Amino acid sequence: MLAVFIPTFFFVSITPGMCMTLAMTLGMSIGVRRSLYMMWGELAGVGLVAFSSVIGVAAIMLNYPNVFTALKTLGGLYLVFIGAQMWLSKGKMAISDDPNAGSTSAMTLTMQGFFTAVSNPKSWAFNISLLPPFINPAQSLAPQLSVLISIILITEFACLLLYASGGRTLRHLLQKNGNVQLMNRIAGSLMVGVGVWLALG
Repeated sequence: MLAVFIPTFFFVSITPGMCMTLAMTLGMSIGVRRSLYMMWGELAGVGLVAFSSVIGVAAIMLNYPNVFTALKTLGGLYLVFIGAQMWLSKGKMAISDDPNAGSTSAMTLTMQGFFTAVSNPKSWAFNISLLPPFINPAQSLAPQLSVLISIILITEFACLLLYASGGRTLRHLLQKNGNVQLMNRIAGSLMVGVGVWLALG
């Protein structure tokens, strides 16, 4: 089971998405070290999503569709807000040479990571559809869930570091070519598009 689960989750995690875009953006704007605060929040959000998927988020969707719709809409609006800030090169997540970019508080970065993970449609879709089948109902749930979530968090953290480190290196090239604003707007447009789809879908 683990021989299938590990490469499957790695493939899903390493593909570009909201959390990886955020890691790359922060790696470019404030550096890898300060981006770790965002990563802790993102990992907490991923862990929550995985745990919720196993214990009954599918049931919530079926039995309480209004509650799920409200949460999905709030998450989408949050992504739209973040994307708009990035597109306009304003706010704490913009890719810029603003000397105050590094002054963002650790708590703010942590919460940005958490809410981005919780409102990430790729994370929910994967966990809801693929994580429960790896649980054996004939065995104790707690140890199985502990192992699977540990693998998820380790894999996710490694991918976040890859994106943040790559973003930090890429920043110099983009600045040299004057393409920082373009990169910021591309990433912002991605977040706005997914946020609208999430809120209205």
